[in-house]
Parts: sequence; C-alpha cells; structure tokens
Amino acid sequence: MRDFSADHRWLSLNTATVRKQGDLAQIIEACARHGIRAIDPWRDQVASVGLNRAVRAVRDAGLELSGYCRGGMFTSDAAHRSDVRDDNRRAVDEAKALSAPCIVLVVGGLPQYSRPGSAASKDIALARTQVEDAIAEMLEYARGANLPLAIEPLHPAYAADRACVNTTRHALDICDRLDSERRGALGVALDVYHIWWDPDLVVQIARAGRDRLLAFHVCDWLAPTKDILNDRGMMGDGVIDIRSVRAAVEAQGFSGYSEIEIFSDDWWGKPMDEVLRTCIERHRTVV
Repeated sequence: MRDFSADHRWLSLNTATVRKQGDLAQIIEACARHGIRAIDPWRDQVASVGLNRAVRAVRDAGLELSGYCRGGMFTSDAAHRSDVRDDNRRAVDEAKALSAPCIVLVVGGLPQYSRPGSAASKDIALARTQVEDAIAEMLEYARGANLPLAIEPLHPAYAADRACVNTTRHALDICDRLDSERRGALGVALDVYHIWWDPDLVVQIARAGRDRLLAFHVCDWLAPTKDILNDRGMMGDGVIDIRSVRAAVEAQGFSGYSEIEIFSDDWWGKPMDEVLRTCIERHRTVV
C-alpha cells in the first residue's frame, strides 16, 4: 500500500467538500495554494461559473481531475425520459471538455425523487431495470467520447431518493452484463461512506479488479449520525477503517487519487483554508 505520510500527492478534493465556502473558481485557487493537485467538480458548480471558465481555471492551475460529479438520476416516468438522456449526454460533453477520467454515476431511486415531476412509483424493481437500460444507452454515447462511466453504489438508506444500486456486488453485476469484455468503459466509484458496512466488500473489490476500479472516495461515518446526507465525518473522526479499504483497493492495482468527499454542515461552516489544511493532515495520517 502506498505511503501517504510524506506528502499529499495523491489527495484529490471533491469540490462538494467546500461548496458552501466559495464558487468553483475560488475552490480551484485555494487548492492550488495548498498544493492539492486534483479535484472532482460537480456539474452545478461548473454551471455556476460557466464551462469555458471552469476549463480555463483547471488548466491554468495545473490541476487534474479524479472524476466528474455527476451523471445518472436515470429513473423517471416516460414524459421525462428524453430529458434524462439529453442531460446525461451533456454530462459526457462537459466531462470531456474538462478532461475528466470518468463520470461518477449516482443512478437514482424512485422516479419522483430522481426526476421531480415524474409520476410517483413504489416499484423499486422497475427502477433498477430502468437504471440498467439507461446506463446501457449512456454507455454508447460515452464510448464515442472515450469516457468511462463509474457506477457509485450508495448506502441502502438512499435507495428511495438517490440510488437503487446499493452494493458493490450489484454495481459489478451491471458492469458484467453491459461490459462483459471488460474494455474499461464501465466500472465503479467506491466511497467508503457507502460501502464500509458491507460484509462482502473485500470479495467484491477483488472481483472488480484494476480495470473496474475507477474512483475511490473517502470520508468517515460518525456514530451517531445526525443526518444521513449532511453529517459525514472528516477522516479519523468516525468508525470506518479507511486504511483497510484502501489496502484492498490498492491490492488490485488501483493507483489513483484518494478523493476526499465530505457533505457536512459542520465542515461547511468552517473557513475553506482550515478545511483544506485538515484534509491534508488527515490524508497523511489516517487515509
């Protein structure tokens, strides 16, 4: 396993971590100031400054991307289906312009939550079928741009409103069906917050292998958790054995960034520089 104690070369910042403290241009400037060499920006943050400005800011700061958040939210009623397709194609185009190595897919839950305005449904089996069909369609467009798609399994608490793919096994089953020849077009983004609890995790990481492991996200699970969405912990403040998960991922040959992604009302209330300094310190000592 790589030794992160000497520097933070392999730290990437998911820009949601400091989304309340500044816009994307300000976040990029702060990352450059702190020697953070990679980011994973969110589409709404890119849109707020404009795609062309975002591309220039990333280039001028000499940053790489570890991913692009996010595509997906595939589930909808029939009236919204074309909007879903077009939105995800725009995500591919944006990621390509930003030179992202992959698009992270949060696949969506029940249609009324994934695409507001859709007719309500309780049929999660149908939602899962729709997700797989939509990924297959998006995959054809993404292949044309040579842009891999990374399915992110989310904690089961999000099954209704955010993602009905909730285990690494399920995500890899989809990968195997849609990319059976393992050409690198489809894989997984593994976030310790969502997968740390899974007793099948290490087996599934080994099953994924290097070619399916496209992104690795870190934060911590606080106990008790006050808010399932916006109470993630800084690494080392919770119960996840982050280093053991990273060891399992790196044992398969993963050598990319450890991407810090923290949704936290607490950390959003702190100055950006303080958050980034803490991320760097914990990346060296905990991750």
